[in-house]
Amino acid sequence: MSRRKLPIALAGLVAVAALALSGCTADDSLADQYREGSGKGYIAGDGSVTEIAAADRGESVEFEGTLEDGSTVSSADYEGEVLVVNFWYAGCAPCRAEAPDLKTISEEFAGEGASFLGVNVRDQAASAIAFNESYSISYPSVMDVDDGAMQLAFSGNIPPNAVPTTLVLDTSGRVAARILGQVNSPSILKTLIADAIAEDG
Repeated sequence: MSRRKLPIALAGLVAVAALALSGCTADDSLADQYREGSGKGYIAGDGSVTEIAAADRGESVEFEGTLEDGSTVSSADYEGEVLVVNFWYAGCAPCRAEAPDLKTISEEFAGEGASFLGVNVRDQAASAIAFNESYSISYPSVMDVDDGAMQLAFSGNIPPNAVPTTLVLDTSGRVAARILGQVNSPSILKTLIADAIAEDG
């Protein structure tokens, strides 16, 4: 009896899914959400915060991407300042819920040693622009849906396992903290940013 071969694209997808799940333990809540197939379109983190001591941080993260307005941005543009990187997309309910807080915090730290940069993992530019207009968000976002270069750039340090995920990079461009899931407590994010700024002082 001959065995039917999977189409190449489908075989690749199966292999990727198997690889992604192979490292998950039975009590991995993110993997459980993936497996349940709820169709909600995102895997939600629990808002847990991970801080990394300066001595334990990895290498500086180098990246380059195209913003929603077509211009380019790179890690060199933020050299010497704290950078808050938020992974999001417009259809993600927790992303919408945290948007007003991110807007407020980004404005609070503008000119105070910290900048914000979004990374849109799913939308095209028009959707990102409409989202920013709706929530009056002024900081830019990299459109990462086509090549995933931004997600890849951060994967060797602390991978954004859920959307949204917010990373705080120190003034050397190293990941200092991560909030996995929605920013539930603006005061915690503000403290993480302030602490990263203070390290350089």
